[in-house]
Amino acid sequence: MTAKPATRQNSAVRVSMDSAEPHMAKKQNKPLAVKSTRNGVSPDQRTYTIPDHRLERPNFSIRQGRKGGKVSYEVTGDLSAPVPPIRESKYLNKKRCIEIYRWMLLNRKMEAALENLYKQGKVVGGVYFGLGQEACSCASAYALHKDDWLGPMIRNQGSTLVRGFSPRDIMMQYLAKADSPTRGRDASSHFGDIKDRNIVAPVSTLGDLLPVLAGVALGARLQGRNIAVMTYIGDGGQSTGVTYEGLNFAAVQDLGLVLIVENNLWAYSTPADMQFRVKDLAERAIAYGIPGVIVDGTDACQVYDAAHEACERARRGEGPTLIEAKMMRMKGHAIHDAADYVPKPLFEYWRKRDPITRIENYLLNVKKWLTPTEHRDLTAGVDQQLEADRNFAVASPMPEPESAAGGVYCEDGCHEIKPKYGTPKARKGLAGGPGEVEAAVHLK
Repeated sequence: MTAKPATRQNSAVRVSMDSAEPHMAKKQNKPLAVKSTRNGVSPDQRTYTIPDHRLERPNFSIRQGRKGGKVSYEVTGDLSAPVPPIRESKYLNKKRCIEIYRWMLLNRKMEAALENLYKQGKVVGGVYFGLGQEACSCASAYALHKDDWLGPMIRNQGSTLVRGFSPRDIMMQYLAKADSPTRGRDASSHFGDIKDRNIVAPVSTLGDLLPVLAGVALGARLQGRNIAVMTYIGDGGQSTGVTYEGLNFAAVQDLGLVLIVENNLWAYSTPADMQFRVKDLAERAIAYGIPGVIVDGTDACQVYDAAHEACERARRGEGPTLIEAKMMRMKGHAIHDAADYVPKPLFEYWRKRDPITRIENYLLNVKKWLTPTEHRDLTAGVDQQLEADRNFAVASPMPEPESAAGGVYCEDGCHEIKPKYGTPKARKGLAGGPGEVEAAVHLK
C-alpha cells in the first residue's frame, strides 16, 4: 500500500479547494470565473482514490417507516445477487489460511458455548457476539507481529484468541471466576494483558481506544521502534469526537495506528443509512491525509491482505491506515437484544455470505487445501478443546469475598511500567545550560 492519499476503483472523490469562493461570489453578486481544466479536472480540485477490494458492491438501502403505529425498517434494493468468490490473497499460503480458518471456527463455537452458559444462568452480566464478523477479527489480528499491539472491542473476541488468550480465559471472564484475567472483578470483555500479549483492554466509551493506542505507538517510537498498533471501531462509534481526535493525532505524528472500521450496518438499533451521509466510511481517511481502503469483511483473505499492508506501512514509520470492513452484525447489540428491528431479508442476504462458510468452501472445494477427512479432524479438535475449556471454566472457583478490594487502591509497584523496546534518550545542554538534562522530545 502506498503512502499516497487514499482511489476508489473506477472512480474518484473530487474535493474542490475553492469551496468557499462560490458562496462568497454569490453573496457579493460577482460573476464566477471559469477556470481551465486538464483532463476534465480543475487545477483547483484534488483527486483522491479509495481502493475497494470487494468483488461485489451490495446495492440496497434501509429506510424507516411505521407499521401499526410502531417504528419499523424496510430494506429496498437488489438482495438476489449471488455470493462472490473469495479473493485470492497476495500473502497467505496454505498453512496460514488454514490457521486463520481454525481461529474463526474457534471464535464461532466459543461464542455459541457462551450463549448456552448465559441461558443456564452461569454468566455474570451480558454477552456480546461477533457472529458474522469472525473473518474481520481473526484475519486482522493474524497480521500483527509479536511486538505489535492490539486494542480489541467487544465483538473482537476472535482477535484476543489469535493473540494468545484461550477460550477458558474468556469463558472464565464471563463467568466472573477467580482465575479469570480480571480475577472476577469485571465481567464480559474488559480485560487485556500489557506484559506478555500486548493487548490493551477494551474501553466502553467508544472511540477512546484510538488515542490510547496512538499513545502506545508514540511510546514505542520514543524507545526507538516503529510498531503497528491495531484497534477497531463500529460504524456508530466512529462518529464520536474522540475517534477523530485520536486518528488525527496519529496522522499528524505518523504513528502506526491501524484502524479497522467495522461497518456492520447497525449502531445498536440505528441503521447506517440514518447515521452518516457518506457512501463509504473509508472516505473519511481523506480528511486526515492518510490511506483508506474498503474490504469485504466476510472475506478473510481480503481482510488479512489489507491489514498486512497497513501493518507493514506502520512498521516503516509511514503512519496510520483506515480500513473499512463491510459486513453484517448477525445478532443484536448484545444477548438481551433480539434485533427484531432488522428486516428479515437483510439477515437472509448476509447469512448466505457467512464468513466461515465462505472460507470453508474456499479451502475444501476451490483450493483443495483441506480434504474432507482433514476438515473433520480439524473441527473435532476445535470441539475437543472447547469442551475441555468449558468444563474447566465452569468448575473453577468463584473469587473469595475478601479479594474484592484487591487492585482498588495503589499497591507497591502498581504504576511501574518498564520500557519494552529500549530506554528513551535524553539530551544534554539544550535549554538549561551545560550539564543539565532535557527530556526526550515526545512529538515528531
